[in-house]
Amino acid sequence: MDLAREAAAEIGRPEWVGEHLSACVEGDRLVTHLFACLDPAYPGWHYAVTVVRASRAKVVTVNEAVLLPGTDALRAPEWVPWKERLRPGDLGPGDLLPTAADDERLMPGYAQVAEDDIDEDGVDKQMVWELGLGRPRVLSEVGRESAAERWYNGDSGPRSPIAAAAPAKCASCGFMTPLAGEFRQMFGVCTNEFAPDDGRVVSLDHGCGAHSEASQPAPRPEPVGPVVDELGYDHIVFDDTTELELVSTDG
Repeated sequence: MDLAREAAAEIGRPEWVGEHLSACVEGDRLVTHLFACLDPAYPGWHYAVTVVRASRAKVVTVNEAVLLPGTDALRAPEWVPWKERLRPGDLGPGDLLPTAADDERLMPGYAQVAEDDIDEDGVDKQMVWELGLGRPRVLSEVGRESAAERWYNGDSGPRSPIAAAAPAKCASCGFMTPLAGEFRQMFGVCTNEFAPDDGRVVSLDHGCGAHSEASQPAPRPEPVGPVVDELGYDHIVFDDTTELELVSTDG
């Protein structure tokens, strides 16, 4: 135990080696001693020193000395690859974001021709018709579905508070420019500089108060209550000799 404590003090400091916690027999003449770690930077950790005595030897030697975390130790989180740590908005000026060759959001922008149709100059690549011919890769079905779901469920979709209070939908707005391709069926780009979604993709059933056909509602007239005149009267003449005065109750 004393030899193990000296080895623990060598990898740390003597004042950091606390009480002896336990001893675990790892095998024949092989024992690991655990000491509490008092280093304030490593709460809950402990020193593990393995000592061994060789066969027919009388001297015990140190095999290994390490600092190991205990059950309540403060530990760093599991390492996560950068592709999984990346979040929208993390890319800044000058940063590069390489796209993996097997990214499921993309597919080749060409179709390979059968072996018997290959010309003598090499592999012929028949381009798929799409705006921007010549791109090595285009959106795959997975990429389109992922983008559509993200846009539709975001702030520019029909479930946002501003869309719920809009006088009409973007589909009938003159400032909405439809996208090309399959996205045209659901999305467009807002071109109204006064709208909160100017320059952003919006769903056709989105909306805001800057709709091109929105108008200021006419003010409602104040309701007028009935006027009751209890002081007036009507002068009625029946003939030359009889006159009646009737009190009016309706003005």
